[in-house]
Amino acid sequence: MQRKFLALIAVAVIVVIALIATSLMGSTSGLSRFDNMPVPQGIIASLNVSNQLLSGVGIGASGNFPKKISRPHLTLNGKPEILYIGAEYCPYCAAERWPMIIALSRFGTFSNLHYITSSPSDFAASTPTFTFYGSTYQSSYITFIAREMTSNKQVNGTYPTLQVLNATENNILNTLDNGGGIPFVDFANMSVLSGSTYAPTVLSGMNWSQIMAQFGSPNSTVAQSVLGSANLLTAQICKATNNTPSNVCSQSYIQKIETFT
Repeated sequence: MQRKFLALIAVAVIVVIALIATSLMGSTSGLSRFDNMPVPQGIIASLNVSNQLLSGVGIGASGNFPKKISRPHLTLNGKPEILYIGAEYCPYCAAERWPMIIALSRFGTFSNLHYITSSPSDFAASTPTFTFYGSTYQSSYITFIAREMTSNKQVNGTYPTLQVLNATENNILNTLDNGGGIPFVDFANMSVLSGSTYAPTVLSGMNWSQIMAQFGSPNSTVAQSVLGSANLLTAQICKATNNTPSNVCSQSYIQKIETFT
């Protein structure tokens, strides 16, 4: 009974935050006006989705699994390094940032995230998302490095450069990203993800608050895709951290995902 009550509270919190955000964001027709606006810390905190909601989804509808690799472990500052490489214009990156932020929020804390949309002229045009560019992330368990290579706004027909990969990052991308796609995520050289874990079209026609409101419905397409992918990514991070912290990595549904990925 107590667990059901806590689950109901978790759903209620998500819905309330989404309703508050809706009053600020309006409809999908005005998505572009939020481009590069800072995300309130309360909204960032709400992306640390409750275990009750995540456990109700499990692996969900994740369709692209990370691939195991065997290389010397990638570390930085004495901790396993999670390396993300993407671009602001990219709709697949836009989709993947949602579960990445949710998964990473279980191991640390983001600040200075900004709202953006993917390119209005690409597939799944103007997908609502966030940018890692200029953000910070603090964790006792992992080091997260994010590289947003180019902007989402064209200048003279091209997307301006935002960040340049260093020699190590460039070597990792060229060596391990066999499909040549972004987003690319390296989980401490234990597994890598090339492309998004679900289709960006899952988020089409919605704004940020409408997407977040769907998290409270475990059977919704958004929850199955975004939260299911967040669990998949969480399992990869748990492998890198030797299953710490235990309150995240010892969850039975995370352990189950670890066994077959």
